[in-house]
Amino acid sequence: MLLCSGLLGSRGAALRANRWLSARHSRLRSTFPSHSPHRPALKPAHARSPAVSPPPRPLLLLVLRHMTTKAASVESLPSAVKVSLAKKKVSGNELRRIFSLARPESWRLTGAIILLFVSSSISMAVPFALGKVIDLIYTTDADTMNRNINIVCGALLAIFLVGGFCNFGRVYLMNMASQRITRNLRENVFRSIMIQETAFFDYNKTGELVNRLSTDTSVVSGCVTTNISDGLRSFIMIGTGVSMMVYLSPMLALVSLCVVPPVMVIAVFYGRYIKKMTTRTQDALAEATQVADERIGNIRTVKTFSKEETEIQKYRDKMAMVLELASKQSLAMGLFYGMTGFSGNAIALIVLYAGGVMVSDSTLTVGSLASFLLYAAYIGVSISGLSSFYTELNKGLGASTRLWEIMDRTPAIPFSGGLVPPHEAKGEIAFKSVSFAYPNRRDHMVLEDMNLLLAPGTVTAIVGSSGSGKTTLSYLLLGLHRPAGGTIAIDGYRIEDLNLAWLRGAIGTVSQEPVLFSGTIRDNVLYGAPDGVTLGDAEVFDALREANAFKFVTEDLPHGLDTLVGERGIMLSGGQKQRIAIARALIKNPQILLLDEATSALDAESEHLVQEALERIMKGRTVLTIAHRLSTIKNADQIAVLDKGKIAEIGTYDALMASDLGVFRNLIKHQAFQQT
Repeated sequence: MLLCSGLLGSRGAALRANRWLSARHSRLRSTFPSHSPHRPALKPAHARSPAVSPPPRPLLLLVLRHMTTKAASVESLPSAVKVSLAKKKVSGNELRRIFSLARPESWRLTGAIILLFVSSSISMAVPFALGKVIDLIYTTDADTMNRNINIVCGALLAIFLVGGFCNFGRVYLMNMASQRITRNLRENVFRSIMIQETAFFDYNKTGELVNRLSTDTSVVSGCVTTNISDGLRSFIMIGTGVSMMVYLSPMLALVSLCVVPPVMVIAVFYGRYIKKMTTRTQDALAEATQVADERIGNIRTVKTFSKEETEIQKYRDKMAMVLELASKQSLAMGLFYGMTGFSGNAIALIVLYAGGVMVSDSTLTVGSLASFLLYAAYIGVSISGLSSFYTELNKGLGASTRLWEIMDRTPAIPFSGGLVPPHEAKGEIAFKSVSFAYPNRRDHMVLEDMNLLLAPGTVTAIVGSSGSGKTTLSYLLLGLHRPAGGTIAIDGYRIEDLNLAWLRGAIGTVSQEPVLFSGTIRDNVLYGAPDGVTLGDAEVFDALREANAFKFVTEDLPHGLDTLVGERGIMLSGGQKQRIAIARALIKNPQILLLDEATSALDAESEHLVQEALERIMKGRTVLTIAHRLSTIKNADQIAVLDKGKIAEIGTYDALMASDLGVFRNLIKHQAFQQT
């Protein structure tokens, strides 16, 4: 007898896509012209990584680039940064695109489909063979019947063994193809996420992106493998079943299949509703994931303020929204599956009644009626399977839309390309009439017409009140954001013209709150090394010595460089994390340093060691430091005072203190700079 394989469903979201709106702010002409005869020649950059490449697809699918965002300023439009969904009907091209994901696994899927045809054909031969056996019993003598039954049963046993082997091969190949498609899809989506500009992450929550990377990729891969396999099996069983029913009795087939057209019409409306509901459910689930991700990541803050119950309630509220949407979806699915199940049973009932009449009239044999009943039952089961296939296909299409939005999005700040100067950075930095506002606060200019020049090998201390734009300067210099106006140049080259790998390779950063990755100390120090450069423990130890971290790593930690630092460096003290971060910045020997002094929260010994390391690494480098210590301010070659987005004053410590009404003197008077 036929053993119907279970239908393996997938979850997903409906296909809605609002294509990206992108606009570019016109850039102000730089005082450093791109083709100045005084500038050294430039050579093309070697891209660090190939461009994002979705799985190959035919020429017809080029129209699917509808979601691609043109290279634009990060500050152009929030809608160009925020990934969003809008209503859009499913097109044939979108179906082709999702199926094109399976192309790299074509040989596995082809083999699985061939095995599927063989196993399904064997299964669909059972009712016909059973009918012949029944007729054989009723129309032959006992000896002939026994002999023929032995032959038929032996043949069927051999055929069933072949069918079992085909089912094994089909399931194995389909599952392997699904896993490989999931892997490739996740790699492409993760790469697309990683190369986006910083503003993209300001608008898109981490939990939502993780949900797309994990859940949506599984839904899509299942849609084009396991779900397609089950759908094909249902199609084959329905097609073969209908053909055999027509062969056995055309009139009975016509009567029994009259319930199918209404089911097909209802299925169209059902599919549209399911797509809409699964999209809303997936979005609600992404919000719940974001809450969990953020709260778990900041669990110590939660516990410090005894907010466990508050956060539990927030998550419960989010999950209640998911449950409410899922319940509506489940109701629709229950009604549809109930209807399709009833339709299958109705077919069997019609066959039983009409077939019984035909047997009584001797227009149909008992064996043919038995075969017809089995085919009707198979069709009933297959209609239910086909409805499941249709549901999961719509979910896969919806989930794929959420993935295409990320994969097709062009970063506003190009990840690769750009120009590489033929020499190492000398360290001259110039901010010329720079203006900037964050994308989510366009009405508030953080910097406005700001000018600042840093000579090579000098130390510039940036001071100012909170919110004056000190940290923003470092973001702009690293190319994490593009200025709304003006120009930032290094050695005469505009940073927007430079290759980002070269730019960031020339700059070492030590932030106020250092971030370490879970792994060993060795891993975290080598994280600062340029890609493609192999460094050994000797270079790591040199960097640790410069950062005043060699002693505590080799003497205080039993596993030395192999010591695990925990998530975000939780296993290390604040001073130890700072020194590891300094070593990470030094491992690539940068000519430019961006420092956000962070010693105020350290104990006296750690503060002394960190400050000693910072003073050592400043020598011979161009340093832009957000100064918190009076000693750093006094020793700086120049002090730039930021006020209301502009450089209000600039000069040495003595020169600025000589002005009784100066902004800097007022800061010293009212702001608690560390006195050491």
